[in-house]
Amino acid sequence: MQYKAVIFDLDGTLVNSLDDLADSVNLMLEGYGFPTHAVEKYRYFVGNGSKKLMERTLPAAKAADAAFVEEALAKYKAIYQERLLEKTRPYKGVRELLSALKSRGIPLAVCTNKHNDAALTIVKILFAPDTFAKVLGDRAGFPKKPDPATPLEIAAHLGVKPEEVAYLGDTSVDMETAVRAGFLPVGVLWGFRPAQELVESGAKVLLKEPLELLENVDFCENMG
Repeated sequence: MQYKAVIFDLDGTLVNSLDDLADSVNLMLEGYGFPTHAVEKYRYFVGNGSKKLMERTLPAAKAADAAFVEEALAKYKAIYQERLLEKTRPYKGVRELLSALKSRGIPLAVCTNKHNDAALTIVKILFAPDTFAKVLGDRAGFPKKPDPATPLEIAAHLGVKPEEVAYLGDTSVDMETAVRAGFLPVGVLWGFRPAQELVESGAKVLLKEPLELLENVDFCENMG
């Protein structure tokens, strides 16, 4: 099978944002006088969107209070917006992979559960302007991954069939998304979760380094 497009997850796949995410949530928690969490714990707190991140990090009684979760979410987003790029950087080899795919005429896109404004800002600042044909994060009124609606919307925008898309991600949510959308599920091992989780969730290909994608997946070059 030759693939014609690649859709990427963002956090843990294109960029290592763990420290900035952890620092921002911990600052929000400190502001309330709540206990904070070790950075490594955020590997499992993130992945299902910002609201779920609040529910996983707030004290249980507060996490069960929908109004308080919304209040905390607003405070977290304000803090995170100010420190989006303090420590967040692309993983080694990612820019080289993107350049190689672009040189072959392969359209690229980003689909993430990170709130949309933050996703757009990170991509705009860390990557060249013409790198991605579409970037979609969490938007009000739209379902989050693993619901396949948004990734399928992106595939349609790129002009490719689902079975022609390779989807790269670092969590079970990403692999489930790819399976449900009919994409090739490609798990990356440099991100936030272990290989076992990716395989159990449907990964057909595992990558230790970004450029291995070109060795493990056959792409249909479109030089026109």
